[in-house]
This record gives sequence, C-alpha cells and structure tokens, in this order.
Amino acid sequence: MIQLYYDSRTGNVERFINKVTQITGWTATKVSPELLVEEPGHLITFTTNFGQIPKPTEEFMNRNSSKIYSITSSGNRNWGRNYGVAADKLSMAYDIPIAMKFELSGTLEDINQFIEIIKNNYYDSERRSQELDIA
Repeated sequence: MIQLYYDSRTGNVERFINKVTQITGWTATKVSPELLVEEPGHLITFTTNFGQIPKPTEEFMNRNSSKIYSITSSGNRNWGRNYGVAADKLSMAYDIPIAMKFELSGTLEDINQFIEIIKNNYYDSERRSQELDIA
C-alpha cells in the first residue's frame, strides 16, 4: 500500500489527495509538526507566499525527510518562476526527487499523471532519485 503525506491550507492539495485516494485506495495522512512517520511515503504540499515552503511542511520534513520518497507541489502558474517552487526547495534541501507539480487542486489529467508516476517509479517504495525527476 502506498502512503501519502500532505499539507493543505486552502483545500487545494486536500481536494487533489481526496481524488487520488478515491481512485487508488492509497492512504493519506495530513502532516503536522509533531507527526513521526512510521510508514515511508510521498509528500504532497503547496507553495505559499509567492515561493515559500509552508511552515508545517518544513517542520514535518525536519523530522521525517529520511522516510519521504518523492515530493509533489501545488502552485499557481501566475507566480511565474515561483510556480510550485516549494518542491524545488525541498528537493534541494533534502535530496529527494520531485514527482511533479500541479496547479491549484489539479485536473483529472494531473491526478492520473501523479498516480502513474508513483506507481511506475515507486511500486516497491524505494527511493530512486535518478529515476524520478521528471517535473
């Protein structure tokens, strides 16, 4: 079973996650600073303040980055080069591959693409950064 961890403030990421879990049956847990990950998985977060990592995500990653296999970020294309940049910053800080970026709560195409990326690159839940950076 694939485990997803997510952070959502406005509900965009949560809507994306709800659709993914409905389609796949995967398990999703909302991140919190005190959460200690037991089951390795994939992080889906958002970009805030025109290019910042959300504080709860940052605190979660400080404790759990070794158990995160990939990072996906929601963003807004109106932010130009800062679109989904939280994924870029987290990827660089923790040496974790970016699975993808999607706008706001994502389209059905984004959801299907995410599912395929995770299934095809992480079916056995191993961290293989050289294979995943396709964002």
